[in-house]
Amino acid sequence: MVSSFPSLPPALIEPGQWVRNPARPDWGIGQVQSAIGERITVNFEHIGKILVNIRVVSLEIVESDAP
Repeated sequence: MVSSFPSLPPALIEPGQWVRNPARPDWGIGQVQSAIGERITVNFEHIGKILVNIRVVSLEIVESDAP
């Protein structure tokens, strides 16, 4: 899935952060499990663990007190 949203630089995403995929709000909020280069593993509340490539899937960082 290619997103029309600009992607975050890999250095801005760290384990423990809360993120969302604005192109897939049905996934819910997710917590970053690991971030290795452009490959980010996120545990989303509605679909579970997903490995995303932030060159393809855009993620937004949400407030640290989420969900």
